[in-house]
Amino acid sequence: QVQLVESGGGLVQAGDSLRLSCAASGRFFSNYFMGWFRQGPGKERAFVAAVSGSGGVTLYADSEKGRFTIFRDNANYTAYLQITNLKPEDTAVYYCAAGPMSKGQITPQADDYTYWGRGTQVTVSS
Repeated sequence: QVQLVESGGGLVQAGDSLRLSCAASGRFFSNYFMGWFRQGPGKERAFVAAVSGSGGVTLYADSEKGRFTIFRDNANYTAYLQITNLKPEDTAVYYCAAGPMSKGQITPQADDYTYWGRGTQVTVSS
């Protein structure tokens, strides 16, 4: 069982940067690839980025390349999502999720993730 707790969200202004954190419980953090998803108002949950168990491989949604950076600190059981030049359309609840590396490779498919956090709200004002 892995428990995930997101933090770092809040109300920011357009152009600001933000770093979201996802703290994981459990001893086998590196056995899981980590992903970030977001759900904006009136929208479906969408994939943002994922990182492999070692941190050496990353995957981004095409629309998020450039402003989003995912990375992890396995020693501290934490995954991060750095967002720069925030825009009002980035307003969403951001969720982190964990999927077993036994699946073979990191994936943007929500169904491949086993554990989910409750999310952290990011609101970007113009």
